[in-house]
Amino acid sequence: MTSTDTSGPRGASDAASLRRAVTGPLLYLFILGDVLGAGVYALIGEMAGEAGGLVWLSFTIALAMAMLTAFSYAELVTKYPRAGGSAVFAEKAFRSPLVAFLVGFCMLAAGVVSAAGLSLAFTGEYLTAFLDVPQVPAAIVFLLVVALVNAWGIKESLRANVVMTVIEASGLVLVIVLGAWVIGRGDADLGGAFTPPEDSSVGLAVLGSALVAFYSFVGFETSANLAEEVRDVSRVYPRALFGALATAGAVYVLLGFVAPAVVPPAELAASSGPLLEVVRAAGAVPPELFAVIALVAVANGALLTMIMTSRLSYGMAKQGLLPAPLARVLPRRRTPGVAILVTTAVAVVLAATGELVDLASTVVLLLLFVFLSTNVAVLVLRRDDVDHDHFRAPTALPVLAVVTCVVLLTQQEAQHWALAGVLLALGLVVYLLTRWATRAARAGDGAA
Repeated sequence: MTSTDTSGPRGASDAASLRRAVTGPLLYLFILGDVLGAGVYALIGEMAGEAGGLVWLSFTIALAMAMLTAFSYAELVTKYPRAGGSAVFAEKAFRSPLVAFLVGFCMLAAGVVSAAGLSLAFTGEYLTAFLDVPQVPAAIVFLLVVALVNAWGIKESLRANVVMTVIEASGLVLVIVLGAWVIGRGDADLGGAFTPPEDSSVGLAVLGSALVAFYSFVGFETSANLAEEVRDVSRVYPRALFGALATAGAVYVLLGFVAPAVVPPAELAASSGPLLEVVRAAGAVPPELFAVIALVAVANGALLTMIMTSRLSYGMAKQGLLPAPLARVLPRRRTPGVAILVTTAVAVVLAATGELVDLASTVVLLLLFVFLSTNVAVLVLRRDDVDHDHFRAPTALPVLAVVTCVVLLTQQEAQHWALAGVLLALGLVVYLLTRWATRAARAGDGAA
């Protein structure tokens, strides 16, 4: 593979295009910050309740599942480096505007739902430890601040992400170091990390826990929507993607080993802040400091998610799948201003009407459809040659990824299928109205 820059035609300087300001380190930190999100701060407890002390094994399996789909993204993003991500891949593979829209809208809906859920997480217990404010109004203010940072500029947004990613990664490393310190002073039980589940077989319990852990790895797919803004995308993107996933996986596996060794799995499962229990067991760091770090982690996840949704809306509008105004770019900042405004407004509505648990579960369901489509698309598009070098995944990996997605889909609950169905129905209405408006405009031009 060569380092040919395939991100756009030479000499392209259209004022309506996105600024190519994302370097390899910025992309790596973008992906790492999105993967090292707020989920892990609560999910270890749920995983311990399912798999006992074998949380580290569940994280390992979940990392393998995520890597399978990541190979497909590495191939398709470097082959078709355009904003729009999975929707672009679906359109090329299945040659159906409707299928492309459904895939893109699943991704878009997942992003907006996730941002709404993160706003509720931000304004929950971690914030009320310092400031007693009503949750929904605070969540709305939080989303508006995120929108302003997003509109400020992609380079400025990613610089903010660099700072927040360093803080949230440091928080997780802090937990690992404190856990190792407790183990070193002899106050931990290493057998806790190998404690099997009590009421089910080890294999089924670890698999069930891995399905929960999978949520901790979603987020890498959002980077596909920055393809038009990445410098030398064919060389940079695979390195940043796999490097970030490997880094996050290492952190999660270490956390999964340390936490049940320091705090009994049953206590982790009973806590809404399982990592905070590890900090308390160490006794060397004020719990309030860790609460601040958790707030930064949630804020970073929300910012990166809203960057993705606005760029995806922009890309789908350029494809004619969403209303054309969403493709408008702020003249000075060169960011998709209308898309930022609309996606923020939808997230505000969801934050005001939804519950955190249901929103998070619906995100996973929607993304599984996106992953399934992308893994099939990479196989279909093998016969499509392009005029530049790009990453190529071994054929067996997308096939295994398809199987993984199907298994995960069978684990979703009925109410989350219902919420996802409502969102997709609303999306179809928007799609049909967009098609009707486009045809009416063409007819008017023809009559003139």
